[in-house]
Amino acid sequence: KGNNPMMTNSSWKMLAEGLAEKGIASLRYDKRGIAESKGAGPKESGLRFETYVDDAEGWVDWLEKDGRFSEICILGHSEGSLIGMIAARKKGVDKFISIAGPGSPAGEILRDQLRAQSPMALELASPFIEKLENGETIEDVPQMLQMLFRPSVQPYMISWLKYDPRKEIAKLNKPVLILQGTTDIQVPITEAEKLAKANKQAEIYLLEGMNHV
Repeated sequence: KGNNPMMTNSSWKMLAEGLAEKGIASLRYDKRGIAESKGAGPKESGLRFETYVDDAEGWVDWLEKDGRFSEICILGHSEGSLIGMIAARKKGVDKFISIAGPGSPAGEILRDQLRAQSPMALELASPFIEKLENGETIEDVPQMLQMLFRPSVQPYMISWLKYDPRKEIAKLNKPVLILQGTTDIQVPITEAEKLAKANKQAEIYLLEGMNHV
């Protein structure tokens, strides 16, 4: 529904209801390990970014077997934007929508977040980010960076950091809509502009007052 343990906003439920009023069917699902999909979640060490892409592709396969739908469009929010654009290319769906999707690789975003916290944090973490970007695991992680670079999460980070959203969205030869809120403090407008610039077919639309939630 768009909810999480920290808040209840029902954003995706409201979106689905709004689409239904326009005669547009929609399918929503929880990510592996979350809510109703909790039982399908592998151990953290076994999770890969491609796991989420494969799941999106699986739902497209399921929808394609149902003869009621004339088109299939993938919509992805935040991290789901990158997941969705990769799945949209691989499955050849009709359209793709990105909501609050980053336009920079995860490594760049991570560095920006650390820089905002403190230059010292960035200086300490940068060598580790670079190793993961190069596909290398880290054996000796300082205690203060365990939360970010714990051994069990490193395989997932390696699989995620290799993707550049600008390169992935450029591969989509189909209608692309990029939606971005003007009050989003997690993903700024500049990120949406990077995505739009990377794909000439993309249309960007800014929603006044919409934040990341």
